[in-house]
Amino acid sequence: MSSFTAFLDACVLVPIAPCDTLLRMADCGAFRPLWSERVEEEALRALCEIHPDIDPSRFHSRFRSMNEAFEDARVTGWETLVEGLELPDPNDRHVLAAAIRGRADVIVTENVRDFPASALSPLGLEAVRLDEFLLTQFDLGVPATVQIVHDQARAMGRPPVTAEQLLGRLARSGAPRFAHAVEAALSSPQVSDQDLEDSGR
Repeated sequence: MSSFTAFLDACVLVPIAPCDTLLRMADCGAFRPLWSERVEEEALRALCEIHPDIDPSRFHSRFRSMNEAFEDARVTGWETLVEGLELPDPNDRHVLAAAIRGRADVIVTENVRDFPASALSPLGLEAVRLDEFLLTQFDLGVPATVQIVHDQARAMGRPPVTAEQLLGRLARSGAPRFAHAVEAALSSPQVSDQDLEDSGR
């Protein structure tokens, strides 16, 4: 497991496709993922609002599985840090507090304006968008990332999803540059079958 640590905000845990991609990358050792119970609760509320027709137990099961797969991902003991933090939106302080407690290197969030560099830099943190974070992981390991996308598409199953269709979902869910980069790599002769085997997948 990489020592590079990323705190995942609720907004990047809600859309299923990119969340799955992130966790598959983490499972391959690309980075260590973090979140908090408060972030889980926010994500669960958002999922229930977005999908009122789906039984909430399915969302609870999803987060239970995440915590089982990444036993040290849920940060605790961050509450005492909240009052000493300043952010444009005080309601976001719990995210920063948990990221600090978990000794994260970055906060992956779509709300980067709520986490300005002036507040995060002195703490050794930065906020990056989902697309930027995924693209960085792609640049660090092209064959491994392509294989992850192939594996994710195959795992979706019902109905069958191609890698190209999955990339379309990722693009619509906040990662268009990442999807474009992977799509280009899929058709590149530089990413050979041997490269994929060497990626360890």
